[in-house]
Amino acid sequence: MITRLWFFILLLFLSFFVKSQERDSLKSNDSVKTISEVTIQYSRRNVELNEGNIVMRVANNKDFKTSTNILEVLRKTPNVTVDAEDGIFISGRISPSIFINGKPVAMSSQELQAYLRSLSPEMVESIEVNTNPSSKYDAEFKGIIDIKLKKNTNPGWRGNYNGNIYVNRFSYRENSLNLSYNAGKIAYNLQLGYNNGISTYRYNALQRLANTNVMRTSTDQKDEGKMYNLQAGIDFRIDDKNRIGLNFRRNFSEHERIRLGSLYTTNQDETELVFNTESENPTSYNQSNYGITADYSFQNKNFKLSFLGNYLSVENKQNDDFINKDKPTSQLLSYWKSDLLNKITIYTSQIDVSQKIKNATFEAGIKYSSSDTNNHIRYDTLAANNQFAFDPFRSNTFSYKERIWAGYLAYSRKFDKLQINAGLRLENTKSISNAITIDSVVSRNYLEWLPSFSTSYSFNKNNELSVSYSRKITRPVFSQLNPFRFYFSPLNYWIGNPYLQPSFTNQIKATYRYKNWVTSFTIGKEKDVMTRYPLYDPETNVLEYLGTNLPYRNFAVLETNFPVKITKWWNINTQFSGFYNYEFRPYLDEVFALKIYNYEIRMNQAFTLPKGFTINVFANYESRTGNSLYIIKPRYTIDISVQKFWFENKLNTKLSFNNIFDSYDQRLEFRHKQIMDNRFRHWWDSQKLILALSYNFGESKYQTKEIQKTEEENRTR
Repeated sequence: MITRLWFFILLLFLSFFVKSQERDSLKSNDSVKTISEVTIQYSRRNVELNEGNIVMRVANNKDFKTSTNILEVLRKTPNVTVDAEDGIFISGRISPSIFINGKPVAMSSQELQAYLRSLSPEMVESIEVNTNPSSKYDAEFKGIIDIKLKKNTNPGWRGNYNGNIYVNRFSYRENSLNLSYNAGKIAYNLQLGYNNGISTYRYNALQRLANTNVMRTSTDQKDEGKMYNLQAGIDFRIDDKNRIGLNFRRNFSEHERIRLGSLYTTNQDETELVFNTESENPTSYNQSNYGITADYSFQNKNFKLSFLGNYLSVENKQNDDFINKDKPTSQLLSYWKSDLLNKITIYTSQIDVSQKIKNATFEAGIKYSSSDTNNHIRYDTLAANNQFAFDPFRSNTFSYKERIWAGYLAYSRKFDKLQINAGLRLENTKSISNAITIDSVVSRNYLEWLPSFSTSYSFNKNNELSVSYSRKITRPVFSQLNPFRFYFSPLNYWIGNPYLQPSFTNQIKATYRYKNWVTSFTIGKEKDVMTRYPLYDPETNVLEYLGTNLPYRNFAVLETNFPVKITKWWNINTQFSGFYNYEFRPYLDEVFALKIYNYEIRMNQAFTLPKGFTINVFANYESRTGNSLYIIKPRYTIDISVQKFWFENKLNTKLSFNNIFDSYDQRLEFRHKQIMDNRFRHWWDSQKLILALSYNFGESKYQTKEIQKTEEENRTR
């Protein structure tokens, strides 16, 4: 009721300003008198294509003016999806790598999300979405989002403060301070960040057990977190041809989480209680990491050489208590503790060269990466003598080492209106995983050729067509290989699989642009698909999630973006995405292969109102979807936001109310009731009121160069 009242008040506010704008238009003898008399026009060019990739202008784009940060901008960007946990996907299925000014950023997942929230739309020139990267990029990069910051080179110093407050059942605060000084040949930059607050999550499930009993699972989680980060760098321009950069990064985060759960089980007709247990799972988690990046570039006329070296060290520590009681009597049923230590070390170095000869460009590069991860988890269980004893069944020590040599050759040439690009990448991977406690060693050594090709043709300034092909490899991330138990509840956990194979994807993409209307179609096949599957034990009622490789899946994606200008103060950007997925899934003693069709519709409306106000209404609908095992129910969300500049545009204020109907939870149901009758719901506190402040000070508009990230760092998640 309260959320609907909020929405009604905001709509009245919007209606008042719209009517005011109409009166102002009539007074100025504007030709547009009512909406019914308007001829729909294309808005100014906010969308372009670069070798078939959508490039969306951000700064001064009305569609993004009320967005609190770049993470909010990505939610409204064509071909990009941001889920309730701020996970970023493109074309509905690909987790992309984030680039800043053409280079990947050196941040963990939590750091990256915080960094994207620290960037206001006014700081970003454009966003390029590459859903089919060429062979000159790491084979892990199945998709790339390249964020181009505004380039300013005025001498002097400049500062920027960004503060965001998120209010829901609890609150979360984000603060970042950016300082830079440009002294001609040398530029210094410093970024400080501090975030803290509480987030909540809920999980509910209904399962009809094999003995016909009905079990209801309920979990409430509260996570109180703090994050500190420091980035410092120097950029030294030796002369017009040579440049050296050095960056240092330090990050620390700590979380105190409490998860309360219950298992309420009755007989088949739910008239008699079978058991009612409650669980308590307090967790203490912290991550500490630091990274160093050194880079050098030399450019002379049409020749360019660059070097990049990257070192990253990550340490994760986590302590859990799992306390399970009979709720009616408070009798202790079980109690165990876990102690986790995880250390990851990554080093990469690469050299790239390019030479332009007339209308042709030749490129080549070589890269070496080394990754080591060591994981130790110890479980202790409360025994009959009321003492904790080592639990060898759950405990394990796991190490993983990976070495990759890669090289590529690329060629591009422009023939008047025709552009062609071709590349070939070679990657040799050596890896050893060792589950020491269970004495399991898996060693691999494989060599893969990964070609790519693209061509684009510009008919005129309004019509453009491109077609591209690529072959990609996806290696399993460390968490997928790690054979540890990670508990969600006493009867629900997942385990990694050290025997997982990498997957390979071949895909073709075609993109056509007519003015601002961009449509793309992608079709492909992925082999050895990495996924998780549930395994239910009817004797113990334990539900495990295990990792495996599926033989293959076929997929297709149709995406279109159509912006229109209703009046000079009202823009609408409509996006439609259609998905097809055919997954060949052997499961238990059967094979399930279903054709899944689903779609997503997004509409973003921007209103430019009197007195410098801008209002935005964003709506998103996702149809019913799923895979061969699960059905995912439809869901939708509606956001509304308002923005205004103050004090000669130095202070920018934004107020947003996201997910106003609290309707963006995720509901799943297991398809095959003869195997398991299970349905569950994930809820995140994504309904929130957001206040964002950004203040610029200082003389210079120099934009600091960002620290870089390798594809190996992405896989530490």
